[in-house]
Amino acid sequence: MTIPKKPVLLTGASGVLGRVLAHALAAQGWSLRLTDIAPFPDPVPEGAIFTRADLNDGAAIRRVAEGCGTILHFGGISVEQPFETVIGPNIRGLYHAYEAARWEGARMVFASSNHTIGFHERDEAIDDSAYLLPDGYYGLSKAYGELMGRLYWAKHGTQSVFLRIGSCTPAPLDDRMLSTWFSYGDLTRLVERSTLAPSLGPTGCLVIWGASRNSRMTWWCKDGREIIGWSPQDSVDSFIPELDGKTSNSPAAERYQGGGYCAMGFSREDFAPRMLFPTDE
Repeated sequence: MTIPKKPVLLTGASGVLGRVLAHALAAQGWSLRLTDIAPFPDPVPEGAIFTRADLNDGAAIRRVAEGCGTILHFGGISVEQPFETVIGPNIRGLYHAYEAARWEGARMVFASSNHTIGFHERDEAIDDSAYLLPDGYYGLSKAYGELMGRLYWAKHGTQSVFLRIGSCTPAPLDDRMLSTWFSYGDLTRLVERSTLAPSLGPTGCLVIWGASRNSRMTWWCKDGREIIGWSPQDSVDSFIPELDGKTSNSPAAERYQGGGYCAMGFSREDFAPRMLFPTDE
């Protein structure tokens, strides 16, 4: 079993996905440095050290990142919230995480989101070069994170993998998740390959769509998964009979890829026209 040569820092370790990764990666023998503003709710796994820290505290993040070869940045606000709530952990905190990666020469594995492209319509098939169309302040902060990663590659040579996570839950809840569902197992394997892959190719930054092998996932196409040697193994298809047609009553939520996040605070009296750009055919 291959394990990283240096310790790995996991921010947001006390959150739902952070806990999943902390236990799964520690069980494989990884040396982990865990951090979160909230206490770790479980016994700290063997081989891991937990340090309570605020992402807004740059010095604290630098200290917990010392000696680490990879930062798994899962910290911050993880759902749609007002701008003033998001800006601290998701913008300033992200900067502190990237500064830590720069000083340590570490690779960044950034928990981005499908909400970076949420206002693309559901009849579109988009790849990793598609325009960012965030569907709220949370998605906007994740789009900012991807842009910061590209800045740090161009200016400092910091490598990044952007995981555009779909719906990472124990089980799907509605019709949309028949496309976007992402199993905990597939997430863990994606994080493993993002950390262990010897190279990210010439661009230094990769976008990976975080969805399992769902037959209905026709929206998200080409990405960088072949470069790191990852492909999803799980599928949501057994839930199709149960959830097929289980939709919301919101036209905005059902039109756009971001679902309910698009409908939050949606104040147009009509739908936004399809976004067309000079490169579109």
